[in-house]
Amino acid sequence: MKKTSWFVSAALASLATLAAVCAPRPVRADDKPAAPGGEPKKERPAAPAFKVKDVDGKERTLEEFKGKWVVLEWTNLGCPFVKKHYDPGTMQALQKTWTDKGVVWLSVCSSAPGKQGSMEPDAWKQAIAEKKIASTAVLLDGDGTMGHAYGARTTPHLWVVCPKGTIWYTGAIDDNPSNAPESKATRNYVVEALEAGLAGKEPEVTETKPYGCSVKYAK
Repeated sequence: MKKTSWFVSAALASLATLAAVCAPRPVRADDKPAAPGGEPKKERPAAPAFKVKDVDGKERTLEEFKGKWVVLEWTNLGCPFVKKHYDPGTMQALQKTWTDKGVVWLSVCSSAPGKQGSMEPDAWKQAIAEKKIASTAVLLDGDGTMGHAYGARTTPHLWVVCPKGTIWYTGAIDDNPSNAPESKATRNYVVEALEAGLAGKEPEVTETKPYGCSVKYAK
């Protein structure tokens, strides 16, 4: 009985820590910059709700993943910046690493029909199999509703959403804005944000400027 009580107490403590670290955070007068020369930490905005079909025709929503860490990755397989991450398999490796840890990873294509990156569901399924894409799901946002709601500007452009539904990180995947396959990054901001969050800590960087091809919206 005592052992059961200990596990319950530990679980409640863990949930309390998660709620505290993910909750919207108001600016306080004594706030210090998140990094040298940075701005004081600001309140975390709520991630916009969405309802988008995946390649299997199933409607996916942010609400269905409530209570989980979620990565949103805007993609366009024809973009050289995306190819830099996909051709050597580094993006797929990230997807597998984090989905294996219980993180939901959603790849989103907001390319309009007829524009670079847009593919029919069957073509996407073939690409997923050939490239060994390991996302939880690939969402087809051809009308750009989800992309515009989030303000997705480039491919890749990523968001990390914490279990409370607030935006934990947004911006570039890493600090290497080159599309040269041989170029290397020195830090991966998405990995840093997830590692901090899963450890119950604040991320050092919460926003960066995204790089890549422009999202191929209808207009």
